[in-house]
Amino acid sequence: QVQLVESGGGLVQAGGSLRLSCAASGSIFSINGMAWYRQAVGKQREFVARLGTGSGASYANSVKGRFAVFRDNAKNTVYLQMNSLNPEDTAVYYCNIMSFWGQGTQVTVSS
Repeated sequence: QVQLVESGGGLVQAGGSLRLSCAASGSIFSINGMAWYRQAVGKQREFVARLGTGSGASYANSVKGRFAVFRDNAKNTVYLQMNSLNPEDTAVYYCNIMSFWGQGTQVTVSS
């Protein structure tokens, strides 16, 4: 019914930046509430950021001031701009809305 496809992951050096995308398709009328999670090897999946209504958004404390989530409603796409990356940000990043999840995109930050 709903498909989510993440892209934009890769390998970057500490201090670098990446921009992740999550394109939604199928029976979805709004990307309000779209969220990003991440899971590192050996760790639980954790919340990263979530869109709210309008321009609202919420962020995990670990990424505040470094990451920003925003949307393009015409493309049914949500983005995660990640700046000042550090090795602790290394994880598979997943987008989510309601009970739907993407396949994830790998982000690796080298020291």
